[in-house]
Amino acid sequence: MQASIRQYNHASDYEKVGDFLIRTYRTEGGHINWLQPRWEYMHYHPYIKKLDLNLIGVWEANGEIVGVVHPEHGLGTAYFEIDPNFADLKTEMLKYAEEHLNALNEGVRQLRVYINDNDDDFQAVASEIGYVKSDRCEPMSQIVLPGSNPTVSLPDGFRLISLAEENDLRKIDRVMWRGFNHGDEPPEGGIKDRKFMQSAPNFREDLNIVVEAPDGNFVSYCGMWFEPVNKIAYVEPVATDPDYRRMGLASIAVVEGVRRCGELGATAAYVGSDMPVYLSMGFSQIYNRSEWRREWG
Repeated sequence: MQASIRQYNHASDYEKVGDFLIRTYRTEGGHINWLQPRWEYMHYHPYIKKLDLNLIGVWEANGEIVGVVHPEHGLGTAYFEIDPNFADLKTEMLKYAEEHLNALNEGVRQLRVYINDNDDDFQAVASEIGYVKSDRCEPMSQIVLPGSNPTVSLPDGFRLISLAEENDLRKIDRVMWRGFNHGDEPPEGGIKDRKFMQSAPNFREDLNIVVEAPDGNFVSYCGMWFEPVNKIAYVEPVATDPDYRRMGLASIAVVEGVRRCGELGATAAYVGSDMPVYLSMGFSQIYNRSEWRREWG
């Protein structure tokens, strides 16, 4: 069946692409698509304001989405979501990304694409065009549920709560700002970004977990998403105040979020990382996307 390409229309396509990602969910084999929660998180992250969403390319066959090429936080990076029955679109989709999603730096066009290490076909396509594999990658780790949770306990005076109990946007903004090493105190205006992030359709206050310090500040944060069709949980984002690191607080928040998703019926949880802190919780890496780069004049 022939697939045709068209421009992405956010108003009508956002949910359609999400449904496409849910329909094509898998964790083994060659090409593996994003999880639907990552697509949602991308669209409700403040960085989305930098992007022209019309640059996203959509492939359809018989009225159904079978492929999507898109950036995440900015131009110069491309991701590919492909129906397994339309794997022959890879060359066409890569050329589309080169034309529409490249970044211009001092007269040189640059594009970074992420390809699953198990997708030999796509790697061959990229190599033939002139892409070179770099050392950068995006690992994905999984924990099967129900599983044995590590024994964790909060230090005296600390409290583990969800945003359903206290959704203080200023405290959230502070731990996120400091936790991602942006500086000491957040600038004015961050509250608007936090409201925007919480406006995501599947954002749930009861699944977003924070650790509160004795002084009342939030000092560790774990965002958690639950996708009920495939019964999966997705960890994003996780941040800990630099003054409170190496105390196990992030582990405690993540474990609690995973536990709550398990109670909702999740059979697996995923995190886009292979950091030791996640492996110590029982996560194990299941696949890896490597960055491939190309520059041209």
